[in-house]
Amino acid sequence: MTDHSRDEIDVAVLGAGRIGRIHAANLARQPGVRLKYVVDVNREAAAALASEHGAQAVDLDAAFADRSIGATVICSSTDTHADLIERSVAEGKHVFCEKPVDLALERARVCAQAVERAGVICMIGFQRRFDPTFAAVKARLDAGEIGIPEMLVVTSRDPGAPPVDYIRRSGGIFKDMLIHDFDIFRWLLDDEAETLHATGSCLTDPAIAEAGDVDSTAVTIRTKRGRLCQINTTRRAAYGYDQRFEVLGSQGMLQAGNVRPTEVAAYTARAVSTDVPEAFFLERYRAAYASEIAHFFDALTRGTPVRTTIADGVKALELAHAATLSWREGRAVRIDEVSA
Repeated sequence: MTDHSRDEIDVAVLGAGRIGRIHAANLARQPGVRLKYVVDVNREAAAALASEHGAQAVDLDAAFADRSIGATVICSSTDTHADLIERSVAEGKHVFCEKPVDLALERARVCAQAVERAGVICMIGFQRRFDPTFAAVKARLDAGEIGIPEMLVVTSRDPGAPPVDYIRRSGGIFKDMLIHDFDIFRWLLDDEAETLHATGSCLTDPAIAEAGDVDSTAVTIRTKRGRLCQINTTRRAAYGYDQRFEVLGSQGMLQAGNVRPTEVAAYTARAVSTDVPEAFFLERYRAAYASEIAHFFDALTRGTPVRTTIADGVKALELAHAATLSWREGRAVRIDEVSA
């Protein structure tokens, strides 16, 4: 078992890609936390990131063999997530893992059971819950500002698609992209889906269709309490990264808009103009990524529950699985078909 008696928490970051670099920089700023190891199959990437933060680049076995490591931050490819979570918790190490838990629903459930048996903290990286604007809407919603929530409309549009090679191994748009929106739906409405209907088209790049996926989707969810949610997504928004939602309640509406590089508005005789939204998710959710890592380590030191558990990861994956089934079979899906 890991030795947790020391005041400082030693951490290993597993994965030195772009999200690994974001998390490494944020955790390196946390008081009482030391980034000790960086692990990546790309040894050059691991060495570069480790050097930047005064850490060591080691292989996976060396990182897990060190009893001083109190937590792992998993930023590697999705197909490694469940294995690394299970290996971490078996060693008594707490875990922060990027979404999704796995692409296979049953594998994610088995992983969640391993976490429960181990009794350690496992947080899944749904960073949108930590966005200051989104969190403010949630707080005001919970305070009853607009009465009882009745309808949620989510707009989630990327500025461009990832490479087709990535799309082929991503598990599809519902598991790769919309899984965040499914988590937002559950979080905001504090409700569970009863039925889901998803449809999709390939409107931006025929190569995505050739890879067996779609790039534009529309999802309608009816909850167990009869509330409605509509989610529209696309992999191409020419004007930037478009992330917003609105909640309609019995006494009003709350909206969360986009974040822009500046809030300057120009008024001329011809037009009123503002900046376009932030370029992509790394810029849009810069503050959210910092906040979620701070929350994770605060939970480790104080023993408080994390906001995004592995159970949340499994629930979001259930919705993504149901959406994939709905799209492929052209029908509405009852969630109990996939959650049993």
